[in-house]
Amino acid sequence: MKLPLNIDVQQILLHLLNFTILFGGLYFILYKPVRKIMDEREEHFKKLEEEANGKIEESEKNRVEYENKLKNADSEINAQKEAAGKETFADRERIITAANDEAAKILKKAREKANAEHDRIISEAQKEIAEIVNEATEKIVLDSNLDTYDEFLNAANKDESNV
Repeated sequence: MKLPLNIDVQQILLHLLNFTILFGGLYFILYKPVRKIMDEREEHFKKLEEEANGKIEESEKNRVEYENKLKNADSEINAQKEAAGKETFADRERIITAANDEAAKILKKAREKANAEHDRIISEAQKEIAEIVNEATEKIVLDSNLDTYDEFLNAANKDESNV
């Protein structure tokens, strides 16, 4: 059957049939596998996105946790500084007390040594004075006249007899 303008309906139907067969073949040969690959890729990227979102949430939780730890660390550091300051102050006071005690002991020993040295010097001076007096007395006695000595003895004897 021929239509005007030289259009053959049979040829159009055959072309439609060929197109349908070609479309069906390509659909089964290309579209389904390509669609399957596309779906797999889509699933893969969804999984990657979910993993990324999970990691982002986890990292956000970790960030918050670390910020809290940093805040706590600051307070812990301040507490440790304060404790170290108190300990240092106590150590300093203990060291100062020990140094003062040691200084007092050293001063006491020095005073005792000075007193002992003073007593020794006084004793030696007294001995030297006694020796000098004895020597002076001997010189005076030996240098003076025997008469003066005799007069002295006689005067001493008279005083004894009067008493």
